[in-house]
Amino acid sequence: MKSQHGKTVINNCRLFDGTGSAARENQALHYDDGVITYVGDAVSQPEYDVQHTRVIEDPNFTVIPGLIEAHFHPTYFNVAELEDLDIKYPVEYVTLLAAANAKLALECGYTSARSGGSLFNIDVWLKKAINDDVVVGPRLVANGREICGVGGLMDWNPDYRKIGMEGLVLLINGPDEARAAVRKLVKDGVEWVKTYPTGDAAAPDANDHHTLCMTFEEMHAVVETAHNHNLKVTGHCRATEGIKNALLAGYDCLEHGTFMDDETMDLLLERDVPVVPALYFELASVNKGPDFNLPQSVIDGHQETLDGGTESARRILKAGGRIGLGGDYGFAWNPHGDYAKEISFFVNYVGFTAEETLMCATKTGSEIAGSSDLVGTLEAGKLADLLIIDGNPFETIDIMEDRNKFYAVIQNGIIKSGYSLNS
Repeated sequence: MKSQHGKTVINNCRLFDGTGSAARENQALHYDDGVITYVGDAVSQPEYDVQHTRVIEDPNFTVIPGLIEAHFHPTYFNVAELEDLDIKYPVEYVTLLAAANAKLALECGYTSARSGGSLFNIDVWLKKAINDDVVVGPRLVANGREICGVGGLMDWNPDYRKIGMEGLVLLINGPDEARAAVRKLVKDGVEWVKTYPTGDAAAPDANDHHTLCMTFEEMHAVVETAHNHNLKVTGHCRATEGIKNALLAGYDCLEHGTFMDDETMDLLLERDVPVVPALYFELASVNKGPDFNLPQSVIDGHQETLDGGTESARRILKAGGRIGLGGDYGFAWNPHGDYAKEISFFVNYVGFTAEETLMCATKTGSEIAGSSDLVGTLEAGKLADLLIIDGNPFETIDIMEDRNKFYAVIQNGIIKSGYSLNS
C-alpha cells in the first residue's frame, strides 16, 4: 500500500487520540511520508516550512484515528436468508461485490477491518489487491472460510443436492477433521480462523442461540492447530456453555459473547479476551424483520440476543474488559455502508460514552486485528490512518453516520475519500 510523500500538518483542530484521553481543543497533528511525527497542543508544535507543507486547518474539524470494522463480511451482499450466503451469486460476481464493499467501508471512515468470514478465500485475495493498490479498501485481516460442525448452524444445503457447503464453511465431525480444516485454511493464507461453537436466532428450529454446534474437543483441536501455525481463533458464541468452552479452549476473541453467567464473565476477564458483540444487527433484525418476512420466532430470538448481548457488553466494559465494534453488515436489513450505526447504537442504546465507543472502534479494534503497533491511536511513530470530521461527534454521535461530514478519510497519509477531494 502506497504512503504519502511529503509533510502534512492538521492545525488548530479538535483531536481525539484514542489512547483514553478526552478530546482536546486547539490541537495539531503532523505526519511525514505517511507516519505521524507530532500530536499535541498547537501552540507547542514544531516549526514547519509552510511552502513545502500541506496545511489543513479548521477549528470545527475533529480528528480521530481511522475506524476499524472488527467483524467485516466483504462477501455478504443483500442477504435475505441464510441460503443467500453461499449460492445467491456466482463466486466471480461475489468477488466484484467484495471489492465494492471494501471501497464503501473506506469511504465510511473505516481504514482497517478484520474479516469475520468470507466466501471461499476471497478476502485473502482482496487483502492482496488492497495492499497492492489494485483496489481501495481498509487494511484487511483475512479469515477465509469458517469451520462448523456437521448439522450445525452453517450446514443447511440438503445432502441430496450434493453441493455441500465448502465455498462458505468447512464442515467437521471430530477433532481430527477440525485439525484438517485448519490446515486447509493455513494453505489458503488466512490470519484468523472463525468457528461456530453455537447456533443463532436465525435458525430457531435446529440450531438456535442456545444450541452447541461444536464439541469442546473439536474447538481445542482448532486452537491447538491454529496456534501452531501462528493463526488466531475466534468463534460465533451465543450460548453460555459455548462461550465457556471457547475460553477454556484458548480462543483469542469472541464474536457476540451474548449470554454470560458470572463464572464465564470471570473467565473472560481473567484471560482478557476481547468481544465483538455486533449488536446493531440484532436491533435491525427486530425492527425491520417484519418487512423482510422474518418469522416471528426468529424476530423473538433476535430480541432475546439483543437484550442478552447488550447486558453482557455493559458488564464487560464496566469490569474493564475489551469490546471491539463491528457487525454482520451485508444483510438486506443491515446493508454495507451502515457500519457507523453500530457506533451510534452503542452510545444511544447501550449507554457507552462517545469516548468509550470510539476507543472500542479504534484502539481495541487494532488490538483485535493485531495492528496496534501501527494504527488504532494517534501517536508519534504510527501510520497516519485517521478521519477528519466536519463537526463534533462528542456532542452528536450520529454525525459518524453521515459521510458528507467527512472532510477526509486518510490512510497511510493519503486522502482516500471525503469532500476535500472535491474542494
